[in-house]
Amino acid sequence: MTLKNAVEGREYIIQQIKTEDEELNAFLFSLGCYSGEVITVASHLKGGCVVSIKDSIRRKVL
Repeated sequence: MTLKNAVEGREYIIQQIKTEDEELNAFLFSLGCYSGEVITVASHLKGGCVVSIKDSIRRKVL
C-alpha cells in the first residue's frame, strides 16, 4: 500500500520508504518519517498528501 491509497484520518505504520535518493531519505528521517513510525494521513492533495507524524503535520509530495 502507498500513501496514495491511504484513508484520511486512519493511522498507519510505515513499513518501507522506497527511494534511491540518499538526501531525500535523510530529510524524511529528520522529519521522523522512517520504518516503524506511526503516521496519520490528514488529507490528500493533487500530487501528494498531508500526514501527521509525532503529532505534527507534514506535507509529502508523491
